[in-house]
Amino acid sequence: MNVSAIDWAVFWPPVRLSLQVALLSSVIAAVFGIAVAWKMSRTSFRGKIFLETAFMLPLVLPPTVVGFILLVLLGRKSLLGRWIEAIFSAPVIFSWWAAVIASVVVAFPLVYQTMKSGFSGIDKDLEDAGRSIGANEWQVFRYISLPLAGRALMTAFILGFARALGEFGATLMIAGNIPGKTQTVPTAIYVAVDSGNQTMAWMWTGSIIIISFIMLLLTRQPRDGKA
Repeated sequence: MNVSAIDWAVFWPPVRLSLQVALLSSVIAAVFGIAVAWKMSRTSFRGKIFLETAFMLPLVLPPTVVGFILLVLLGRKSLLGRWIEAIFSAPVIFSWWAAVIASVVVAFPLVYQTMKSGFSGIDKDLEDAGRSIGANEWQVFRYISLPLAGRALMTAFILGFARALGEFGATLMIAGNIPGKTQTVPTAIYVAVDSGNQTMAWMWTGSIIIISFIMLLLTRQPRDGKA
């Protein structure tokens, strides 16, 4: 591979966009995932199992199915799509925000399941002790539950980030592959391979492997000095 022949002006935009989309979508997925996981781990109601199954569907559905559903929901012919276009004077489809939405949807199940496991492992007596001295539910969550689930929170965020970084199918369906606008690293790799540009394909592949490896390595840091 001739590194000197690499067009860096072409290489960097998909990398920057992928990092921006992954960071923003993982933050959004974390906020919603934490809130929903805490509520679901503390309540029981009829139909809960069906709702939780619906939350996990994007994890097992083909990405193109997820992308098609989002395309129908957010397209210019849908009520929601027209509403968004009226507010922002531009459609959300084929914008970088569409890539963010797709990434949030596919990252949410990982965040939700990780945080639910984290909250379920907390000793309920500690939360009850906080309530017994006058703490409201927000204070119990903020000062007891969330800190105790801190490691799960870090793991959930990193897994969500890694999943968003590698999102391809749903992103291609609703954001497209517009260079400099919606082209992320996965879609750039697809185009490079399709056009026979092995050098750029390897460069983008290497970049996403390195970033994903570092993020996943952070989730495996030893606890209390133990490997």
